[in-house]
Amino acid sequence: MYVSPPYRFSTALREDARKKIEKIGHADIVVGIPSYYSQDTIAYVIETVAKGIEKYYPDFKGVIFVSDGGSTDDTREEAENVDLSDYKNVEKIVTIYRGIPGKGSALRAVFEAAEFLKPKAVATFDSDLKSITPEWVKNIIDPVLKGFDYVTPFYKRFKFDGTITNNVAFPMTRALYGYNVRQPIGGDFGISYNLVKTYLDEDVWHTDVAHFGIDIWMTTTAIVKKAKICQARLGAKIHHEKDPSKDLSGMYREVVGTLFSLMEDYQEYWKNVRETKDVPIFGEYVGVEPETFEIDLHELIEYFKIGYNNFAGVWKVILEKEDFDVIKKLFIEENVEKFLMPVETWIRIVYRYAYNFHITPRQKFKLLNTMIPLYNAKVASTVNRLYSFSEEEAEMFYQKQAEHFEKMKPYLLKLWK
Repeated sequence: MYVSPPYRFSTALREDARKKIEKIGHADIVVGIPSYYSQDTIAYVIETVAKGIEKYYPDFKGVIFVSDGGSTDDTREEAENVDLSDYKNVEKIVTIYRGIPGKGSALRAVFEAAEFLKPKAVATFDSDLKSITPEWVKNIIDPVLKGFDYVTPFYKRFKFDGTITNNVAFPMTRALYGYNVRQPIGGDFGISYNLVKTYLDEDVWHTDVAHFGIDIWMTTTAIVKKAKICQARLGAKIHHEKDPSKDLSGMYREVVGTLFSLMEDYQEYWKNVRETKDVPIFGEYVGVEPETFEIDLHELIEYFKIGYNNFAGVWKVILEKEDFDVIKKLFIEENVEKFLMPVETWIRIVYRYAYNFHITPRQKFKLLNTMIPLYNAKVASTVNRLYSFSEEEAEMFYQKQAEHFEKMKPYLLKLWK
């Protein structure tokens, strides 16, 4: 985990932000927008959120809280320049948060603002969204107003979008914690005031949760704390470039490292989970359809093969012999179309890395680095397997894969002992 600095910030709020919050006094809805280098999109997100609040909650007082990570482009200037004077019940605060750099610290500032303002509902939206509509605000906030504590997004996605979600975060959340949450790291969430207070009470804001991994932490914590959870349909999520053949190493480390760390924290919980609950989905799909995109299979496979040359010795120790033999065959496979990894092999790889992360006393993230080329091999295999599939058929594959993770959980439990 992150080595904490010699000091801890008692708050993520700067004095100027605190004064503005105190002046506002109370809000019915708080929408947090964590931002970092989002000058091209931040104004659109703010304006759309304001429209959503005014259109669907005209009698509520709304506060849009932009929590920036010290962007040196024009992100904050663009945010400050958004004129909300036509929205009679919506105010805006733009500030730089205090604390460890990362989305987690940004959301800590949002949560602290919400704790003071005592809203009926809190929402968070990513600052780089291009597809957000006013209806997203309604679909995320309505369930909170109706008594749910945590609302996760349910997007329409292109079949190759969200590879870390599809192949690790979604199936592991389901298998470990017994909740069929399709987008546990979606970024756009609804949160009750009580759950906000629960998050703030957790002693994690000087760890990697503040630095990265906040989405999977929020979802896992909501499940373990027995929050009332649902999903909201939002349509397509369009933001940054999505090609999974591009380097996703940083994001992989963030998500999977936090997920594996939480397995240690909550092992007494997930070891006793034996069945999966379906999580209700509300609302109609709103916004645009998902964009398709091409994937460079050769680049994914090349990344894997470079990894083999560097880490084959490590893999031979960590993996089952039968799975290492599969990896070895993939390394020498010259026909790109025949590059296929059995689902069972991938599941055992994930489970064995989770276990080795658990028993490694130091340099856990160095160990995790050796897993990334295997993840690239899995993505390449999935692209080959689903190439001719429709969106519905691909979704069925991901659901069955998640069920397979669940069926093979006894393998993980045996390892963990």
